[in-house]
Amino acid sequence: MRKFSPEYLRRTREGMWDDSRDALQDLSLPDRSRVLDVGCGTGELSRVLDAETPGEVICLDADPELLRVAREAADLPTVVGDATRLPFPDDTFDLVVCQALLVNLPRPTDAIESFTRASSDLVAAVEPDNAAVGVDSTVSAEVALERSVRESYMAGVQTDVALGDRLPDIFESVGLCDVRTRRYFHRKLIEPPYDDAALEDAARKANGTGLAAHETELRRTLSDDEYDALRRDWREMGRTVVEQMQDERYRRAEVVPFDVVVGRVPE
Repeated sequence: MRKFSPEYLRRTREGMWDDSRDALQDLSLPDRSRVLDVGCGTGELSRVLDAETPGEVICLDADPELLRVAREAADLPTVVGDATRLPFPDDTFDLVVCQALLVNLPRPTDAIESFTRASSDLVAAVEPDNAAVGVDSTVSAEVALERSVRESYMAGVQTDVALGDRLPDIFESVGLCDVRTRRYFHRKLIEPPYDDAALEDAARKANGTGLAAHETELRRTLSDDEYDALRRDWREMGRTVVEQMQDERYRRAEVVPFDVVVGRVPE
């Protein structure tokens, strides 16, 4: 299981579900009485669940620091625990759900089996299809470089970060029935006036720290010379982003597809 900082989770999930929650319809949130958000991170989905359901929402994560942030932001009960061995009796919840968790696990089926044991009714997963991410930018080099980095990262990451339409098969393999899928598109736009997060992101591109966060995965598929050349091109691209920001000419749009898969625990 890879570890993520609170800042990374906030940056990648900012604005998610603000535009529409239609893709969550099959979770039947108004009918839930007790919900578990597994791998809750900093609590972005937890807050949505709390707003949409009259029942109790509990946050679980393996990282106590992320749970501290989630607890402060959402004021919800938190539990430290392993997604593949949930520390609850059978049928404790009527919905067990995760967001962007399974793509980071070497054996996602183990987690869904644990979810199914702890739920009396529904199991759900909201997972990104990272192979289908779309990026557009006023810095032309950014589009090609991000595609290259994404492809190399996916080849070296050692988990399936593009589960996509394989999720229903996983659900059915553990015995879940009535499996349904909806797709949500998380759109992120950077344009003037730039907020602090956009300015920080541009600085991370220019100094290479954003790329360095994925160095381990990238070096599994790139030679030293290839990685050094990529880092050089990445930083040059970042400096162009900063320059365009100074003139308020920079615009960037990113669309990340998320598959929302819901299954029912058989009676």
